[in-house]
Amino acid sequence: MGIPNAKKYRITHPESGERATVVAVLPKNTDVKAYLDGAAQRFDWKAWEEQKTTLNKVRIGQQKQKKR
Repeated sequence: MGIPNAKKYRITHPESGERATVVAVLPKNTDVKAYLDGAAQRFDWKAWEEQKTTLNKVRIGQQKQKKR
């Protein structure tokens, strides 16, 4: 079961323009733009880039299962 009232927001790297998704629950009457600007500054872009490179695995085909 997911967290109620959680929303996905897209943040952009200030220098390279890369985009990432952040899931957050914000209180009412919060300045969303200010939060996203701060989140983009706090975000660990180096770790995100390293993880992104490890996830690029190409699946060539399905392997057949042996009948027993």
